[in-house]
Amino acid sequence: MQTTQTSMICAGIDAGSRAIKIVLVDARTLEVVAGGVADQGVEQSRLAEELFGAVCRDGGIGPDDVRRTVATGYGRAAVGVADTTVTEITCHAVGVRRRVGDARTVIDIGGEDSKVVRLDGDGKVRDFAMNDRCAAGTGRFLEVVARRLGVPLDGLGHLAADSETPAAISSMCVVFAETEIIGLLASGTAASDIIAGVRNSIASRVAAMAGRGLDEPVVFTGGVALVPGMDAALAGAVGRDVRVCPDPQMTGALGAAVLAAQQVTRDEGR
Repeated sequence: MQTTQTSMICAGIDAGSRAIKIVLVDARTLEVVAGGVADQGVEQSRLAEELFGAVCRDGGIGPDDVRRTVATGYGRAAVGVADTTVTEITCHAVGVRRRVGDARTVIDIGGEDSKVVRLDGDGKVRDFAMNDRCAAGTGRFLEVVARRLGVPLDGLGHLAADSETPAAISSMCVVFAETEIIGLLASGTAASDIIAGVRNSIASRVAAMAGRGLDEPVVFTGGVALVPGMDAALAGAVGRDVRVCPDPQMTGALGAAVLAAQQVTRDEGR
């Protein structure tokens, strides 16, 4: 274990609606030291603390040796180990620019919300749009479909690849869309076509929220970015090339960790 005198490790915790993500970075280099993901639950503070301890062990330090911790995301206020909180819009912008240095637009699709963040040439947030009121453009829609079709969530993308004629999903609400899917199954529509249709539906809703004229590069983050083919569906809907960010589920936590590190280095320079 490192000592508190030498440690320059900072942490970012993204307490999302479906998962908690933690990243440790070295404040001197901003290189990632360790990271981890755990399912979200009712006891958010306890879950975050347990994951924090596990990630610190992976990084070879004790929790008390972390110089500064920033929390972000849906449940950021419940993260007891954090020194401060920062909005997820800011953290995603910082995290994406750390991974993709020239990113100008961030599309983030998580479990319960989706957001489009426009950045200026310096990587600062210029504008953003967010959908946190309806699950139709989020990962929740995919979870509903996976449960209804009896397939694992991580297998949806591969099944959709077999689609020849994606189904048209017209309902603007997940509840009504689920009823629509039941009707499609009853009529003999292939599961692959239904999944491809849902994927296209999510993409079209995000594109409608984003509006026109997205600056490139457009970078795709969030847990839904891990679904194969979702980037292509988004690209078709927004009319721009869409690049999946490396470790797309971790960008919010990475951004929070970078912000924590920047504060530490500023304090060191005083």
